[in-house]
Amino acid sequence: MNLCWVVCWVIFLGVSVVSPYVAAAATNASLPSRPAIVNIGAIFTFDSTIGKVAKIAMEEAVKDVNADTSILHGSKLVLKSQNSNCNGFLGMVQALRFMETDVIAIIGPQSSVVAQIISHVANELKVPLLSFAATDPTISSLQFPFFVRTTQSDFYQMAAVAEIIDYYGWKEVIAIYVDDDYGRNGVSALDDQLASRRCRISYKVGFNSGVSRGEITDLLVRVAMLQSRVIVLHVNPDSGFLIFNAAHYLGMTGNGYVWIATDWLSAVLDSSFLPPETMDVLQGVLVLRHHTPDSDRKREFISRWKKLTGGKLGLHSYGLYAYDSVWLVARAIDKFFDQGGIISFTNITWLRDTERGGLNLDAMSVFDNGSLLLNNILHSDFIGLTGPMKFAPDKSLVQPAYDIINVAGTGFRRVGYWSNYSGLSIVPPETLYAKLPNRSSANQQLSTVIWPGETTSRPRGWVFPNNGKQLRIAVPIRVSFLEFVSPIQGTDMFKGFCIDVFTSAVNLLPYAVPYRFVPFGDGKQNPTYTEIITLIATGQFDGAIGDIAIITNRTKIVDFTQPYAASGLVVVAPFKKTNSGGWSFLQPFTPLMWAVTASFFVFVGIVVWILEHRINDEFRGPPKQQFITILWFSLSTLFFSHRENTMSALGRLVLLIWLFVVLIINSSYTASLTSILTVQQLSSPISGIESLKASDEPIGFPVGSFIERYLIDDIGISKSRLVALGSPEEFANALQLGPGKGGVAAIVDERPYVEIFLSTQCTFRIVGQEFTRSGWGFAFPRDSPLTEDFSTAILQLSETGDLQRIHDKWMTRSMCSLDDDEIEADRLRLKSFWGLFLICGIACFMALVIYFLQIMVQLRHSDLAHPETNVNSISGRFQRFLSLIDEKEDPSNRDRKKRNVEERSSEDQLERQSKRIQTETKAEFNSKQLTL
Repeated sequence: MNLCWVVCWVIFLGVSVVSPYVAAAATNASLPSRPAIVNIGAIFTFDSTIGKVAKIAMEEAVKDVNADTSILHGSKLVLKSQNSNCNGFLGMVQALRFMETDVIAIIGPQSSVVAQIISHVANELKVPLLSFAATDPTISSLQFPFFVRTTQSDFYQMAAVAEIIDYYGWKEVIAIYVDDDYGRNGVSALDDQLASRRCRISYKVGFNSGVSRGEITDLLVRVAMLQSRVIVLHVNPDSGFLIFNAAHYLGMTGNGYVWIATDWLSAVLDSSFLPPETMDVLQGVLVLRHHTPDSDRKREFISRWKKLTGGKLGLHSYGLYAYDSVWLVARAIDKFFDQGGIISFTNITWLRDTERGGLNLDAMSVFDNGSLLLNNILHSDFIGLTGPMKFAPDKSLVQPAYDIINVAGTGFRRVGYWSNYSGLSIVPPETLYAKLPNRSSANQQLSTVIWPGETTSRPRGWVFPNNGKQLRIAVPIRVSFLEFVSPIQGTDMFKGFCIDVFTSAVNLLPYAVPYRFVPFGDGKQNPTYTEIITLIATGQFDGAIGDIAIITNRTKIVDFTQPYAASGLVVVAPFKKTNSGGWSFLQPFTPLMWAVTASFFVFVGIVVWILEHRINDEFRGPPKQQFITILWFSLSTLFFSHRENTMSALGRLVLLIWLFVVLIINSSYTASLTSILTVQQLSSPISGIESLKASDEPIGFPVGSFIERYLIDDIGISKSRLVALGSPEEFANALQLGPGKGGVAAIVDERPYVEIFLSTQCTFRIVGQEFTRSGWGFAFPRDSPLTEDFSTAILQLSETGDLQRIHDKWMTRSMCSLDDDEIEADRLRLKSFWGLFLICGIACFMALVIYFLQIMVQLRHSDLAHPETNVNSISGRFQRFLSLIDEKEDPSNRDRKKRNVEERSSEDQLERQSKRIQTETKAEFNSKQLTL
């Protein structure tokens, strides 16, 4: 029996093991047999910097694929290479030749120009085109579905360049590029990335790929005349080194310059060994390089590469992408065969040339299963030498990242990384992928860079252009308040407070600023400053100085420096002197304050009467006498002359708190009345902007000022109420006339103007508080580097006290303008004393609560002692409660209670004394016993 069980188990296990192989064999038998050879093509420039490395890398990848038994399963991968020589027409011809050899995928080209052309061929012939070096961001997967980029697009590289520029605070750059699809489209992507960060390319310089040394020199001479010193170089290696040599000859690789080269230079640095004289030219250059994470496979391949090339040729990132591209195609082909794919082609009959027949176009054929192979490529997911080979929905590789390297000494060093995930960092991107993305400015950082000129100080990034052009600085021609800015007769110069601040700030700048003042205005009325700001934004002026207020609408189109003068809107109105009269004693308190104070006097008197009525004879008697007692007691506390004594603890507590409140109120009233009777008071029907808004009287404002729009749009005052006034004389005349005679009720203007105006007009005053906070600043075009430097200079003037000295020089005031206080007399209001009244009210309330609780307890005890007198109805119990309140407490009861307490205290004392004597006697007895 046991032997039978063993035989059954062996048969069962044999079936279980054999059945998968049988199923697999059946499946393979149902699939078409794999071909012995699979042809793929490669188009690139053999003798280029990228091509030399890519050729060896792809050949090694083919060897590795054919040596790996887990892929292709017997089919041999054959790579057929063609030299495009960076020529679009030649590249197209070579691509068409592949159709004669049953090529099912093409790797390459390395040139974006050639890729644009070959993509059309790949589209029509349904052959996937995998480019490991074409970085033109405009080659779209929508236009060219069969184009697959197996490297990163320049869209991301230019984002990295833009973030570097923004990180160092530069606003303008110069772009030098080769004038083809690769150069133009890359710089266009850079322009877009900079614009999103409020930076821009101030000058673009394009040139042909076959440019001569003389043409390059002329080009750089024009660049040297410009303002920006930040240069982005997006070219090919041959022209790139030509530019660097010419720049070095012109002194443009020294201190103050910034050179940022795209990944063309990193490819040369990684694969070639440059002579010392070439490295000297590149000192301080920032270079971008495709980031490929460190891994064991990558280190093993680099070691193998050194043995393979004898150390004469380095390995750059494009070589790694070329290697991974071969593996990408191989894996996709393997999956293609697993899905039952067959390599077959169909001739293109519609391209047949029926008239001449010389082009032999009918030899071209379409790959029947190209879409299936393309789909396998786009859905690949494996780890290559360059990192994850996985495509996003837009057919771009995931996790784009770049190394940022700095050429220094005889080599280069990495100063940081950029990734689309977290921006700039000194930590490898693969470390940050495990964390939440953080692109805050505090998290963006790079290591110290050695800039051209062997300095670690960040270059300013710009200088004044060396073309003799002066800055055109607009200066308004004012007809009033000439203390701020006014022309000097017979010259083209100006004087005033604003002019002195500007010239002092210019003297503090670390460089010379050539400028000339351009008058703006007709000299008949003050110009509109908003128009000046608009002309700066349109480029007619390079800046503007003067009494220009910094307001929101203006900051949207230009940049302002740090404010050099505080400014805000105030209301100026006429005032009249008011002398003290017969009713002046009522002025210290507002009506509400008088009402609340009087109410509390009566309220406290009633509370004390309730608390003292049962036990104090002075608070008893006929109702009329009690009413007089309450009034007399409450009013006499004002002078601390009350004659009635308080006997209850609660009454004394309430009285103590109330006397403290009376003391504070009495002292405040005395001080305020003294001020009213001894100091001359000013009065005005207008107390500030709110009362002015509530009225319907006309309001004056300076002509050409932003105040008109502010009063209409922000305050909500009708335009029909506003009257434009052009000079201080018109201000005074309109205020003196008043609204009844064609004048204005008040004027709204900026404080600096008002201070000057009031220095000569002593019949007007500022009423209310300043209701806006702003300042005056110098205006420059958006993102102008002058803005930051002038702001720094203004802060230096403020710190050294020079700004205040300039202010005092031009804006000295007479004595009548020093009284800027609010016109309305400071009357004592309830809000200044509500805390005292609250404390007193709470004390009275708590005293009444405690008192009534005591009465309720007494009522309860009375009911228990005399049950025959119990009344069950609510009205009866309430009457009993009122009678108990009105009932005079018997003094004998209080004396009896007091005697009982004293007797109990005496008994307790005698008992304690007896116990102490017993204890002492016992202790003495014990002591004698011990002695015996």
